[in-house]
Amino acid sequence: MTGSLLEVIALDVRDAVAAEEGGADRLEVVADMASDGLTPSADVVAAIAKECGLPQMVMLRGGAGFTVTPRELDRLRGTVKDLAAAGAAGFVFGFLTADGSVDVEATETLIHAVAPLPWTFHRAVDHAADLRAAWRAVRLLPNLATVLTSGSPEGVGAGLGVLRARTEAGDAALVLAGGGLRGAHVPVLLDYGIRAFHVGSAVRGSWDDPMDPARVREWRMLVDHA
Repeated sequence: MTGSLLEVIALDVRDAVAAEEGGADRLEVVADMASDGLTPSADVVAAIAKECGLPQMVMLRGGAGFTVTPRELDRLRGTVKDLAAAGAAGFVFGFLTADGSVDVEATETLIHAVAPLPWTFHRAVDHAADLRAAWRAVRLLPNLATVLTSGSPEGVGAGLGVLRARTEAGDAALVLAGGGLRGAHVPVLLDYGIRAFHVGSAVRGSWDDPMDPARVREWRMLVDHA
């Protein structure tokens, strides 16, 4: 890996191959971007692993929103073994309670299920009722690799102040900046000390279009040389 990490959302094998061609470091593998990313099938993960050497961080999320029912949690936990066997290098998940605090119990259930693989707490943290309290809770969770965050439900542009505050609090190594990330944000985030970046729609025309390796390459150059 180069100095900065570039993670790219992949929906299928074609995306994964394009991401690798463009110089991405790892994939976030999801299904159904109309719901902001749900759990893909083990068949998709296996197919990607066969054609692409990039690590796959696989989404564990059963529906839109950030709360989870016990039944949904059991279903997600039941998919972990098959996804890991198919080639998952780690997982992406994280839940909030109905009142907007981090659902530590549900999140820890999946942490134990995916261990010893690393995991990313996804953008649920940006939707918490109390951001500082949410970050305090998340950073104490075991085996945490990164936190996918824009600093705001409205995206990185609105969340720069929060991201700066997180780095000043010592969390720069945990931050995976993504969600409305634009090229103009990268030099600012690098100046904060953030070195991990996550893109999705920015490397394609729309979610109905295939990933463009040339756009991935542009982001590779940007995060390395901004």
